Amino acid sequence: MSAPTDRGYHHLVRPQAFLFDRDSTLVHDVPYGGNPDRVRPIPGARRALAAVRAAGGRIAVVTNQHGSAPGGLRPADVVAVHARMERMLGPLPILEFCPHDDVDECTCRKPHPGLLLRAAARLGVPPSECVVIGDAATDVGAALAAGMWSILISAPLSSLSTIGEIGEIGEIGEIEEVGGAPCVAPDLVRAVRLALDGEFGQPVDRGTHGSAGE
Repeated sequence: MSAPTDRGYHHLVRPQAFLFDRDSTLVHDVPYGGNPDRVRPIPGARRALAAVRAAGGRIAVVTNQHGSAPGGLRPADVVAVHARMERMLGPLPILEFCPHDDVDECTCRKPHPGLLLRAAARLGVPPSECVVIGDAATDVGAALAAGMWSILISAPLSSLSTIGEIGEIGEIGEIEEVGGAPCVAPDLVRAVRLALDGEFGQPVDRGTHGSAGE
């Protein structure tokens, strides 16, 4: 697999590792949700993850959880939620989460690459062989910073597949939201299918269409 470059994405084959955001990607977002009983999978999540496993892909979950900073959730709460997710969605062997808040200026909180690089190291997969799938510009920014591929899940833009198409609309708000993602998918199942099929390595000129959001 060729690595992302400043001028675009090219010659993509199936990635070895799939790094998934958690909230609004695999499960519904519950702010500061540390109660495992409140975990609700996104429709299609179990099927999408099963497809990755069947194809031999390796899986990690990478999530910002500043609620686990002092005064918020405990790290044990995040782990308990993850265990509940595994019972509902199947094995999710690698969990990396950032417990810090924005003011902590850590290097792990997305869009910084720390979480992603730690997950890739634990999986034993080079960053250039990883794809990040998430619903926020911070996921895209972290992927770019880590030298990984990315697919953005963005239902309102479901008819668009590349940054080039988004740029033709001329809506700067939409461009900023998508950031540097080479590909936009309407849902998790489609995002995984694009990655498994190697169909999302579309040319991207980040100088024209903006940089990854924060």
